[in-house]
Amino acid sequence: MNKEEFRRICAQYCEGGDFALNPDAAFLEDVLDGVMQKQAETGLRYCPCRLTTGDFEKDIDLLCPCFFRAQEKWKTKGECWCSLFVKK
Repeated sequence: MNKEEFRRICAQYCEGGDFALNPDAAFLEDVLDGVMQKQAETGLRYCPCRLTTGDFEKDIDLLCPCFFRAQEKWKTKGECWCSLFVKK
């Protein structure tokens, strides 16, 4: 999957939710580039801001998009770990 396909999937994921893609275009590009770099390195789209262990069972929670609503950062700041998604 390339970056534009992933961006479309993320935008669709936001539809009907109380969150959106980060409106800072430059920041959004950096995060998407980071996810694509992780994909090139590992074969999976991991959060670019978190360290993987190489153990899929341990790293599964780091796949992007993650289950960000359970994270403390979402509850306190209204954004996912890497700020790809922000509350509307």
